[in-house]
Amino acid sequence: MKRRNSKWLTLALLPPLAFSGCAGGLALAPVASIAVTGATKAAQASRPISESEEYYLGRAVAARIFSQYTLSRNTRLNHYVNEVGQTVARKSNRPQTFRGYHFGVLDTDELNAFACPGGLILITRGLVQTCESEDQLAAVLAHEVAHIAHRDGVNSVSKARWSEVLTAMGTQAVRQYGGVAGNLISLFEGSIDDVFKTMVVNGYSREAEFAADQEAVVTLQKAGYDPQALSQVLEKMMARQKDNAGGIFKTHPPTSVRLAKVKTTAPCASPPTANNRRQRFKEEVG
Repeated sequence: MKRRNSKWLTLALLPPLAFSGCAGGLALAPVASIAVTGATKAAQASRPISESEEYYLGRAVAARIFSQYTLSRNTRLNHYVNEVGQTVARKSNRPQTFRGYHFGVLDTDELNAFACPGGLILITRGLVQTCESEDQLAAVLAHEVAHIAHRDGVNSVSKARWSEVLTAMGTQAVRQYGGVAGNLISLFEGSIDDVFKTMVVNGYSREAEFAADQEAVVTLQKAGYDPQALSQVLEKMMARQKDNAGGIFKTHPPTSVRLAKVKTTAPCASPPTANNRRQRFKEEVG
């Protein structure tokens, strides 16, 4: 087993990431209990991924992302993004996950965002700064929350591979308690690869992206934000697309197509932007 794999998955088993909104420490027992669950349910190898397994899978995927990107040290910005993210998450079709939603900023100028299974959402500093208002930031985060609500990350895991994982868990459960990190690498590496490659390399299907856009518009309206904010931020992204071939432009459908579809679903009238939101965004993002 390659050492780099051991490093990122060990990170996934460490206490939750040090940005605003994270829950308490991760004990050994919950991870071991997953293995025990696998042992007692090995016969049900075709069952879907549970919410707790989705959470640990998402932690491992996030650790992979952190091998390529650095979490911003701007605690105030992380806290602000987390507050906006929590606001839209509460109004989404999946307001609760196994250990809640957590949001953080990646310290890169690249335009991108990642919705790790289970509710861990990371947005790049470049995409945050592309937004011109809190409503537009909320629109980006609402799109990522929609991916979590639709379980798009989990759905990218090969069903055949997951069946193999569950069967293996049944035969290795006894040894797993003594070597959690090493065995989880063996059991989950393929599943993590599925999710990581979909999110970072290939992207979700066009249908999944369009569905996330549509739900983001609805969520924005429920949360009291401007439902046209997604159209606005897509227009901003289009202006920067000619100079950015990678990142979000590599893994998403053409921004012009997304924009055209969003404009057909978003309400025509926009509510006035609250002055306190305008000022808050200016203070936190600049």
